Amino acid sequence: MFTTVPTPIPARMKGLNRAEICDANFQEFVRGWNGRADAKPADDETVLDGSALDARGFRELFESQLVSRHLDLMARVLRVQNKVFYTIGSSGHEGNAMVARLTRHTDPAFLHYRSGGFMAERFRKLPGMDPVMDSALSFAASKDDPASGGRHKVWGSKPLWVLPQTSTIASHLPKAFGTAVAIEQARRIGHALPIPGDSIAICSFGDASSNHATAQTAFNAAAWTAYQKLPAPVLFVCEDNGIGISVKTPDGWIARNFSRRPDLDYFAADGLDLAGGYADVQRAVDHCRRTRRPTFLHLRTTRIMGHAGTDFEIEWRSLEELCAVEATDPLLRSAAIALESGLMSKDEVLALYEDTRRRCFAAAEDADRRPRLSTLEDVMAPLAPYTPDAVQAEAARADHAERRLQAFGGEAKLPENLPPRHLAPQINAALHDLFAKYPEALLFGEDVAQKGGVYTVTKGLQKAFSARRVFNTLLDETIILGLAQGYANMGLLPLPEIQYLAYFHNAGDQIRGEAASLQFFSNGQYRNPMVMRIASLGYQRGFGGHFHNDNSITALRDIPGLVVGCPSRGDDAATMLRTLVALAKVDGRVCAFLEPIALYMTKDLYEPGDGDWLTTYPAPGQAMVLGEERVYDADARDLVIFTFGNGVPMSLRAARAIEAAHGWKVRVVDLRWLAPLNDAAIARHAGECSRILVVDEGRRSAGVGEGIITAIAEAGFGDKPLRRVVGADTFTPLAGAAFLVIPSDEEIVAAADALAG
Repeated sequence: MFTTVPTPIPARMKGLNRAEICDANFQEFVRGWNGRADAKPADDETVLDGSALDARGFRELFESQLVSRHLDLMARVLRVQNKVFYTIGSSGHEGNAMVARLTRHTDPAFLHYRSGGFMAERFRKLPGMDPVMDSALSFAASKDDPASGGRHKVWGSKPLWVLPQTSTIASHLPKAFGTAVAIEQARRIGHALPIPGDSIAICSFGDASSNHATAQTAFNAAAWTAYQKLPAPVLFVCEDNGIGISVKTPDGWIARNFSRRPDLDYFAADGLDLAGGYADVQRAVDHCRRTRRPTFLHLRTTRIMGHAGTDFEIEWRSLEELCAVEATDPLLRSAAIALESGLMSKDEVLALYEDTRRRCFAAAEDADRRPRLSTLEDVMAPLAPYTPDAVQAEAARADHAERRLQAFGGEAKLPENLPPRHLAPQINAALHDLFAKYPEALLFGEDVAQKGGVYTVTKGLQKAFSARRVFNTLLDETIILGLAQGYANMGLLPLPEIQYLAYFHNAGDQIRGEAASLQFFSNGQYRNPMVMRIASLGYQRGFGGHFHNDNSITALRDIPGLVVGCPSRGDDAATMLRTLVALAKVDGRVCAFLEPIALYMTKDLYEPGDGDWLTTYPAPGQAMVLGEERVYDADARDLVIFTFGNGVPMSLRAARAIEAAHGWKVRVVDLRWLAPLNDAAIARHAGECSRILVVDEGRRSAGVGEGIITAIAEAGFGDKPLRRVVGADTFTPLAGAAFLVIPSDEEIVAAADALAG
């Protein structure tokens, strides 16, 4: 039996193009093959003795490998002609086609960029689909690209359940794990899945990426879940080519690091040999589907032709090493199998090779003639969809009266029938209301279940709606947000809690790089609807320092498409939550709800015991319009104060002092929505008042205040007397010193005095 691949023709000169050499190597190898061929096998016969792969399966896998290879070669040639725009290739990884063949098109797949073989093979799962044309459109950034609409070269397909990925290293592993958990979670709460109940989630990545903190948190969470005997059917496919761009992975590192890891079941397969690796891949897939346990498939691959077209390996790798790597080209092994088994002759192999080349180049030339994105409106169309009438109708929908009565314990205990209350219990009531309205809603995070959260905001939710819908997670914000994406993928409605705003930054890329970008990079075909609750902002007394008094709202406002709401009082919190959930349900939006910690328990406004910061609960059917501001003393014209969060009660108190000192009528505008800012409302109020004051408890640099002032200036009111009261550019210290770095009532009054001067 032919078991080794002869060394291909060596490159004689360092200046030769390695893609051309790999192309020539294949042809020369086939032409020069002089081994003994067996009798041609029937379609249902195995290609080689001891192989689990039949002849038909091998031929189709080989064709998928060739499609992947010629897409790479096409990209290298046409990139220099400005006809394609992406050259990170799959060459050497074509064995991942076996994973596609042995899984279903309804198994959600989260793929890294070397997945050409996988995609070509998965395209076989549904009739009438063309991997060559679809891929060419993506390479060409054509508007007709069915994956992203020309926004990025991504491997993705809505009908094939391949969710488009961008290039942030390992950032897709947490949401792949989350999707696997969601498959089982949906069944437990009686939610109808969009895929079969025995589906698994597939996630591919490189050996270098396995070292990333984001990858490690996914492995840890998967093992933690399995340790508790909870299902997590995720197939982690580590495609080990031994190198990350130019940094080599130590020999044996992946096997040593993963083969004995408890509760992460390890399998190894040779991705360079279709006949030899097929049975091992099948064992891993079958194990994951049958046991519902997280499974790690260590797939041996190689990387030829460099990391991308701009990677001239000859500049940092020896010629001898390059030739040795190219000798492990899996297409050479596949050609040998085709020839030795008698399945194909040399002429047939070469004809198939050249026919595939012609298909790929013809598709690329066709794609180059198609239109590309040419307007800003086209580019941004899927980023932040908003259908206001449908959102308002959903937010105001109140057809869950019986479930409300059950959740709250009767008519007398309905929150709208209770006396006015402060922010924390009103948020709690709103969450109960939403859980009664949406049986698919889930709330999860650190300490949110029995304890009810650090500030008891989620108290009683688990008792009312069960541990299947309200539950604690690991102390890992990355996994919390990965779970949220997974649940959203399966049609559930996640409300993850991040315990403090400072903790969000550990996991920000799960929102920036993944959740908020999915609609954009899938051209609106996929979405990650969620409402992320975050205890936020400063002014806590006797507690915390920086990590519990974080004002870094900028980190959220900078994420394209993210909706950020921040209430300052209980009734606004309830109506805002209804709107945020409706935005998630109707338009698939990713939303952040910032809950001002210092206002959770605030009852008084002007004097102790006045109860002026208590509000009644808005009955079902009331909701807040996205962007709508709350205005205090709308008839005032002398001074307008723009603010939000803790700044609202501060500004109201300061307004009394300003009116007493200067006789001005002061209008206070609680913006409530921090992203997107309502520029039109800001301009309207600025235009109606003589003086302008901006109160921003965030930091001076890049804070909300800068956005407010920009809206004022761009509306033509920049020449009006204007001042800003804002936090300092510093971290928050402990104890009383914290109040030195954030605005105070006195500073607001002093700023008004300056305007008077």
